[in-house]
Amino acid sequence: MLIPSPFSSVGETRERLRDASYIADRGLAVAVFLAGRMGRPLLLEGEPGVGKTEVAKAVARALDRRLIRLQCYEGIDRSQALYEWDHARQLLLARTADDVRGAALYTEDFLLARPLLQALRAGDEAVLLIDELDRAEDEFEAFLLELLSEMAITIPELGRIAAPTPPFVVITSNRTRELHDALARRCLYHWIDFPDIEREIEVIRLRVPDASARLARSVAGAVARLRLLDLVKPPGAAEAIDWAGALALLGVEELNGSREAWQDTLGWVIKNHDDRDRVLEALSELARE
Repeated sequence: MLIPSPFSSVGETRERLRDASYIADRGLAVAVFLAGRMGRPLLLEGEPGVGKTEVAKAVARALDRRLIRLQCYEGIDRSQALYEWDHARQLLLARTADDVRGAALYTEDFLLARPLLQALRAGDEAVLLIDELDRAEDEFEAFLLELLSEMAITIPELGRIAAPTPPFVVITSNRTRELHDALARRCLYHWIDFPDIEREIEVIRLRVPDASARLARSVAGAVARLRLLDLVKPPGAAEAIDWAGALALLGVEELNGSREAWQDTLGWVIKNHDDRDRVLEALSELARE
């Protein structure tokens, strides 16, 4: 089913994401545009650090919508994602009411809306980010599939609550486990790779205005070489941005040939002890390139 699109074209999608500080390639811009036009959740997969979560944040900024984030984790259940009753306040009312049987214990006043219910109520005034769904169990994924299909839930005490219009939904996964085919079929799927050097330079220049063109190119090239070292946690775009910002503050113009600049700022780009040892072993060669 086609719905009024929040973006008028693929080109406009790309421009508005850039204005929201996210540089999308054409493939991602097409995926975002079609997800909005077709009213389908956008499922983003890729290695940690490629900017999946940032897509949802950028869409929210571009559309001037509220970002509602559901961070998934092992053990998350429906109540933590959807709603809970404020049992402490209900108990207090029950203790103080003259007629407990007549006390209205299950009303909106006692309902604690969690991210999914908040997004249903907000409708197209929100972007719903379901982050790292692969960390949740199969049962939660099945529940989520049902909710996304209906864009509605039933609270026994209050009745059915449906989204007036669907929110823009972004689901991310780091592929720690395979998501079910049923969920993937419900979504528009897009894989995000690490950016190539030219796009990474563009990202750094956009996000770190104080970084010169030479520094941005130097950092982008260094990050690309680090990703070839088979690290436990290869640096992502966020690390490249932070690294460039730190180097700019130190007045460093480029990394090439500067072993000292690498050593002084390595903590901004390498976040694992074993990776740090591996990079330090290769540092002489990396600094010369």
